[in-house]
Amino acid sequence: MGFLNQFFCYLSNTFFLYTQIIMHFKIQLEEKLFEKINRITRLSGGDINDAFKIETSNNIYALKVNRRDSYPKMFTKEKMGLELIAQTGAKVPKVILTFSNSNYQFLLLEFITESSADNIFWKNFAKDLVKVHQCFGNIFGLDYNNYIGSLNQNNTQKSLWNSFFIENRLMPLVKSAYDNNLLKTKHLRSFENFYQRVNEIIPLEKPSLVHGDLWGGNIMKSKNNTPIFIDPAIYYGHREIDISMTQMFGGFDNSYLTHYDNIFPLEKDWKNRIQIHNLYPNLVHLNLFGLGYLSSIERVIKVF
Repeated sequence: MGFLNQFFCYLSNTFFLYTQIIMHFKIQLEEKLFEKINRITRLSGGDINDAFKIETSNNIYALKVNRRDSYPKMFTKEKMGLELIAQTGAKVPKVILTFSNSNYQFLLLEFITESSADNIFWKNFAKDLVKVHQCFGNIFGLDYNNYIGSLNQNNTQKSLWNSFFIENRLMPLVKSAYDNNLLKTKHLRSFENFYQRVNEIIPLEKPSLVHGDLWGGNIMKSKNNTPIFIDPAIYYGHREIDISMTQMFGGFDNSYLTHYDNIFPLEKDWKNRIQIHNLYPNLVHLNLFGLGYLSSIERVIKVF
């Protein structure tokens, strides 16, 4: 009985806090939108943000909320990433506004109603991903840092992809994982051997704009078979980063790859590099969620 009392007390306190947050941002939103909010519904979301459906008399919005001190400027950077992807001609939710108060930060977006996907959707997805990847930069990285999930993503610019991949993507996460006892000395040796061979493995390409976190949950299927890119972790990188991540968790019909390759052919043996480029998201997940992702990393680095 004591456990049940504690549990219901927790639920009660959580609901109270949730209600207080809603009422606080409801007033702020109405002032900024000059619209009366008729309904607020909580949406399922990730482990970083709370998400809400906001309904007014004239519009429907999606609102993302998190603590500003935990993830400084996260939504400002997400807004910048969405706007850069939109400039390529690919579709993203329209950003309505970002704002913050003393405790929370907010990102208000166009609400996207999802539809079912068919073969045309995946053809359209391929075309739009090519638009993103054919937005070329002069250098790898970006002129500001951003986030991948809840982790800071270092985009310090470098002229060579392999240097960027090793120094900006792999090494910081390998160090963090080692410091937190998620990797051992033997793993560090394997990574060092891998670093020595990267130039032999990954072909040279021009810096392409990449979504940066292209798993199935970050592509929405809107009406008229329109793909919508959400939650970007953008930078100028090697386009195989995005291609490889679509193979990591499922959620993509691989017919898109044929359409993509017909428009913007991939380099020879790209399939052999999928797990190489997925070292980065696997290290992200190792650091965030623990040892369940170690075996995927070990399978790749043990050969070096």
